[in-house]
Amino acid sequence: MNALGRHLLLELKSCNEEVLDDPDFLKDCLNEAAIQSGATVVGESFYHFSPCGVSGVVNIAESHIAIHTWPEFQYAAVDVFTCGCSVDPEKAARLITERLGAQSHSLIELRRGLMEDSQARGAK
Repeated sequence: MNALGRHLLLELKSCNEEVLDDPDFLKDCLNEAAIQSGATVVGESFYHFSPCGVSGVVNIAESHIAIHTWPEFQYAAVDVFTCGCSVDPEKAARLITERLGAQSHSLIELRRGLMEDSQARGAK
Protein backbone atom coordinates (compact mmCIF):
# COMPACT_ATOMS: atom_id res chain seq x y z
CA MET A 1 0.00 0.00 0.00
CA ASN A 2 1.11 3.49 -0.79
CA ALA A 3 0.42 6.54 1.35
CA LEU A 4 -0.53 9.98 0.10
CA GLY A 5 1.36 11.58 2.96
CA ARG A 6 3.70 11.04 5.88
CA HIS A 7 2.97 12.68 9.23
CA LEU A 8 5.79 12.76 11.79
CA LEU A 9 4.83 13.62 15.37
CA LEU A 10 7.79 14.72 17.49
CA GLU A 11 8.00 14.94 21.27
CA LEU A 12 11.00 17.13 22.13
CA LYS A 13 12.06 17.24 25.78
CA SER A 14 14.78 19.00 27.77
CA CYS A 15 15.09 21.66 25.06
CA ASN A 16 16.78 25.04 25.31
CA GLU A 17 14.01 27.07 26.97
CA GLU A 18 15.27 30.39 25.56
CA VAL A 19 14.81 29.31 21.93
CA LEU A 20 11.42 27.78 22.78
CA ASP A 21 10.23 31.29 23.68
CA ASP A 22 11.77 33.05 20.65
CA PRO A 23 9.28 33.29 17.76
CA ASP A 24 11.90 34.66 15.35
CA PHE A 25 14.28 31.79 16.08
CA LEU A 26 11.48 29.24 15.68
CA LYS A 27 10.28 30.85 12.45
CA ASP A 28 13.82 30.64 11.03
CA CYS A 29 14.24 27.07 12.31
CA LEU A 30 11.03 25.74 10.74
CA ASN A 31 11.65 27.58 7.46
CA GLU A 32 15.18 26.17 7.30
CA ALA A 33 13.87 22.68 8.08
CA ALA A 34 11.34 22.98 5.26
CA ILE A 35 13.92 24.17 2.74
CA GLN A 36 16.59 21.64 3.77
CA SER A 37 14.04 18.80 3.48
CA GLY A 38 13.18 19.79 -0.10
CA ALA A 39 9.82 21.41 0.61
CA THR A 40 8.41 24.58 -0.98
CA VAL A 41 7.51 27.24 1.59
CA VAL A 42 4.26 29.06 0.73
CA GLY A 43 3.47 30.89 4.00
CA GLU A 44 3.81 31.03 7.77
CA SER A 45 2.01 32.12 10.91
CA PHE A 46 3.46 32.39 14.44
CA TYR A 47 1.97 33.53 17.74
CA HIS A 48 3.88 34.39 20.94
CA PHE A 49 1.88 33.72 24.09
CA SER A 50 2.11 35.79 27.29
CA PRO A 51 3.96 35.13 29.50
CA CYS A 52 5.70 32.51 27.34
CA GLY A 53 5.34 29.93 24.61
CA VAL A 54 4.97 29.95 20.85
CA SER A 55 2.64 28.28 18.37
CA GLY A 56 3.57 28.41 14.73
CA VAL A 57 3.21 26.83 11.36
CA VAL A 58 5.15 26.98 8.14
CA ASN A 59 2.86 26.13 5.27
CA ILE A 60 4.55 24.17 2.53
CA ALA A 61 3.18 23.23 -0.88
CA GLU A 62 3.46 19.64 0.36
CA SER A 63 1.46 20.34 3.60
CA HIS A 64 2.92 21.86 6.83
CA ILE A 65 5.46 21.95 9.64
CA ALA A 66 3.99 23.09 12.97
CA ILE A 67 5.30 23.68 16.50
CA HIS A 68 3.81 24.35 19.94
CA THR A 69 6.21 25.16 22.78
CA TRP A 70 6.11 25.18 26.57
CA PRO A 71 9.40 26.85 27.56
CA GLU A 72 8.65 26.49 31.26
CA PHE A 73 8.70 22.71 30.77
CA GLN A 74 11.51 22.74 28.17
CA TYR A 75 9.07 20.91 25.86
CA ALA A 76 7.97 21.23 22.23
CA ALA A 77 5.44 19.31 20.17
CA VAL A 78 6.19 19.30 16.44
CA ASP A 79 4.27 18.05 13.38
CA VAL A 80 5.98 17.48 10.05
CA PHE A 81 3.33 16.52 7.48
CA THR A 82 4.42 16.02 3.88
CA CYS A 83 2.66 14.73 0.80
CA GLY A 84 4.30 13.25 -2.26
CA CYS A 85 7.79 11.82 -2.64
CA SER A 86 9.95 14.92 -3.11
CA VAL A 87 10.35 15.89 0.57
CA ASP A 88 12.40 14.14 3.28
CA PRO A 89 10.40 14.72 6.49
CA GLU A 90 13.03 12.94 8.63
CA LYS A 91 15.59 15.54 7.57
CA ALA A 92 13.27 18.31 8.79
CA ALA A 93 12.67 16.46 12.08
CA ARG A 94 16.41 15.96 12.70
CA LEU A 95 17.20 19.62 12.02
CA ILE A 96 14.45 20.86 14.37
CA THR A 97 15.48 18.43 17.11
CA GLU A 98 19.10 19.58 16.88
CA ARG A 99 18.35 23.31 16.66
CA LEU A 100 16.10 23.18 19.75
CA GLY A 101 18.78 21.34 21.70
CA ALA A 102 16.44 18.49 22.64
CA GLN A 103 18.20 16.13 25.05
CA SER A 104 15.39 13.59 24.68
CA HIS A 105 12.97 13.00 21.84
CA SER A 106 10.58 10.52 20.34
CA LEU A 107 9.00 10.25 16.91
CA ILE A 108 5.83 8.59 15.72
CA GLU A 109 5.10 8.29 12.01
CA LEU A 110 1.60 8.05 10.59
CA ARG A 111 1.07 7.14 6.97
CA ARG A 112 -1.85 9.25 5.81
CA GLY A 113 -4.22 8.35 2.99
CA LEU A 114 -3.30 4.69 2.60
CA MET A 115 -4.25 3.53 -0.88
CA GLU A 116 -3.98 0.42 -2.95
CA ASP A 117 -1.21 0.83 -5.53
CA SER A 118 -3.73 1.26 -8.37
CA GLN A 119 -5.62 3.98 -6.42
CA ALA A 120 -2.42 5.88 -5.63
CA ARG A 121 -1.39 5.94 -9.31
CA GLY A 122 -4.78 7.40 -10.24
CA ALA A 123 -4.52 10.14 -7.60
CA LYS A 124 -1.33 11.68 -9.01
